[in-house]
Amino acid sequence: MGGREAGPINQKPHSHPDWEKRVDALMMLLSNNKRRLIKVDELRRGIEELGAEKYSKMTYYERWTASITHNLLEKGIITSDELGRKMAEIEQAARSERGAG
Repeated sequence: MGGREAGPINQKPHSHPDWEKRVDALMMLLSNNKRRLIKVDELRRGIEELGAEKYSKMTYYERWTASITHNLLEKGIITSDELGRKMAEIEQAARSERGAG
């Protein structure tokens, strides 16, 4: 968690999976000067509120995803029903894709 030692940081250039790039882009859109739906401080608060156990089990962008989701729900920008429906839709599409492959 913030301010705690977590070992060395791998600073070698590496590629990011597409989903991580989308999470980064989503945060940039949500926090830009036009929308200002989520502030960087709110992202950080959401990450810090995960607690040590969840924090240590999640990757960097998984933490971002959890915090963005929490902030959007907390502000009423999305509802838990909307989130659940979208997650079910994505799951179904993934199952269909695996079955077709």
